[in-house]
Amino acid sequence: MKIGKVEAYINDHVGREEPMLFILIDPCDHASPEAAAKAAKAAVEGGSQLILVGGSIGAQGGLMDETTKLIKETVDVPVNIFPGNSSSITKYADSIYFYSLLNSRNAYWTAMAQTTGAPVIKRMGIEAMPTGYIVVEPGGTVGWVADVNLVPRHKPSIAAALALAGQYMGNRLILTDAGSNPAEGHMPLDMIAAVRKAIDVPYIVGGGVRTADAAGAVVRAGADAIQVGTAIEDNAKIRDTTASFLKAMKEGKKK
Repeated sequence: MKIGKVEAYINDHVGREEPMLFILIDPCDHASPEAAAKAAKAAVEGGSQLILVGGSIGAQGGLMDETTKLIKETVDVPVNIFPGNSSSITKYADSIYFYSLLNSRNAYWTAMAQTTGAPVIKRMGIEAMPTGYIVVEPGGTVGWVADVNLVPRHKPSIAAALALAGQYMGNRLILTDAGSNPAEGHMPLDMIAAVRKAIDVPYIVGGGVRTADAAGAVVRAGADAIQVGTAIEDNAKIRDTTASFLKAMKEGKKK
């Protein structure tokens, strides 16, 4: 499968060693699609290079369609689906993480959801980006919904092995995620470093990156991109927050 425009856009940034900030908009966490689009616009004004739309529960149907459509009309960066299920697919997005949840115990999340979603994605003309998805303790909602055999936080070698397996199976992106707003914070830095050392494809880290300092540390440990959701929810200064994250990420990349 050839590389599409959004994946090429990501690869271009990674090739130039420019860290990327992906802002995740869960339609269920905003008062309205209009509010979600306003948040996305502020994030892009602050420098976010890609907007993700989706969530583990409820981000589907009309709400997903309307929110994604408004965001796409509002921003000038790619809009990518972070699917909670095959029902999260919307024709208004540019692309989708076509992921296999590598450490789920349930075959539905490793292959069957993908099987039911693939024809829809092709029919709608959405760019599919093969993504190996790995969920780390505590895992949050996605860990519960997808019956995940969570990677222990003190076992970086397991995360690294899963990531390498994902790459060898043909995934062109690797995403590790600690779940939404974990009390423990983002993944341990030594785990991020172990995953980075193991793989050659772009590496995205999500879950628990709440501050600019944390974002800088995560990039310094080896992430090519960070996806952030909770840090911009109910935040009156989304543009400034996004800008501060990116500034710290660029400084982290240089060290």
